Amino acid sequence: MNEKRNSFKGSIGFVLAAAGSAVGLGNIWRFPYLAAKDGGGLFLVIYIVLALTFGFTLLTTEVAIGRKTKQSPLTAYSKLKKRWKPLGIIACIVPVMIFPYYVTIGGWVLKYFLVYLTGNGHAAAQDGYFTGFITENVEPIIMMVIFTMVVAFIIFRGVNKGIESSSKVIMPLLIILVIGISIYSLTLSFTDASGVTRTGLEGMKAYVVPDMKGVTVKQFCTVLMDAMGQLFYSLSVAMGIMIAYGSYVGDDANLGKSINQIEIFDTLVAFLAGVMIIPAVFVFMGRDGMAASGPSLMFVSLPKVFDSMGFAGNIIGALFFAMVFFAALTSAVSIMEAIVASFMDEFHVSRNKATTIEGIVGLIAAVVVCLGYNILYFEFKLPNGVHAQILDIMDYISNNVLMPVVSIGTCILIGWILKPKTIIEEVEKNGEKMGRKRLYTVMVKWIAPILLFLLLLKSLGILTII
Repeated sequence: MNEKRNSFKGSIGFVLAAAGSAVGLGNIWRFPYLAAKDGGGLFLVIYIVLALTFGFTLLTTEVAIGRKTKQSPLTAYSKLKKRWKPLGIIACIVPVMIFPYYVTIGGWVLKYFLVYLTGNGHAAAQDGYFTGFITENVEPIIMMVIFTMVVAFIIFRGVNKGIESSSKVIMPLLIILVIGISIYSLTLSFTDASGVTRTGLEGMKAYVVPDMKGVTVKQFCTVLMDAMGQLFYSLSVAMGIMIAYGSYVGDDANLGKSINQIEIFDTLVAFLAGVMIIPAVFVFMGRDGMAASGPSLMFVSLPKVFDSMGFAGNIIGALFFAMVFFAALTSAVSIMEAIVASFMDEFHVSRNKATTIEGIVGLIAAVVVCLGYNILYFEFKLPNGVHAQILDIMDYISNNVLMPVVSIGTCILIGWILKPKTIIEEVEKNGEKMGRKRLYTVMVKWIAPILLFLLLLKSLGILTII
């Protein structure tokens, strides 16, 4: 199976595919909210420091495991150490759980893109529009099926013709849209009913200038955990994705250089997501409007912002949701590929068969997620205090419980059992020097597992002091 394994034709294909996976909905709807909530610049500084240490460690580990074993997550851990198969199983369960609700949200994005494309942005800005759409029985399922079929089509085409080729087209488009909307957002100005004028540049200042007034140790710890949680989910680690993509990287590729480029790409897009969103929300809704996150930010608050822009709002809305669609698509492709690659390696089936099986299973589960807002609606209080439906429960179990467990296990395996040299030697196999080598060793053995354990305790509602 290893002999016939596909690989990325060049490092740029790998970097764009991996960055496309990392640049997802979390960057767009969670990063700006956390930055606004946690004192703007303070959050940004902590996030960048963590990206260069914590994020670098987890990303390097997973990509190197993939290239070293030439296996997907389900089989890679047992190839490193025979008794560690259960960790591979958990690492594979994560994308299996994420895929159904991710394509559901992808369907929501597609719906809003079509609404703005057809010039109906004003309707999307009305109170109750989003709730009305997701609680319908049929339309959310249709949108989800279309989105899933696009994802499956790319996976069917394989690593080179599918993932690599689509990433080379989609990612530059996404970057152009992000930069364009960011610049437009900074030029905005609005005078409210009380005569107060707010500008995009004032919103930018609220975003990037650290607000240190009265910051306590407890608040600092909260910002630290928020930034770490965001980075953890944003980089696509602990989902098996980077192991699967790493397994397609050629042995002659400069791994360290590629990982640095992915870090920069992901951090830049996360930052620009804030430049796109925070100034625009600040201009039309003030500081209070910056408190929205997740679906309510993207599907409720932002349509109101676009509506306030007048005629330009429909155009900006269409461009914005096109960009979000590309971000959701590249991430969904990577999630599905982690599962398909695992099926291929474990059961030695063809790509077409593995994609068909996961496509059908994923679609059935996604229909259940869609129905969670109407026929199957219920509310359940999670340990972190959130009132949840089916989608939220799947998100909580995969993101807040299983992902930290996978990363803690990976740190223990590499840091203490196989030793950090296993990864360092893989990165340096062509004679390149691994930058931040000592930092990597300290992080993977001590700091990363401790931070991840604290993150897990916080997610489980056990650690409530931060």
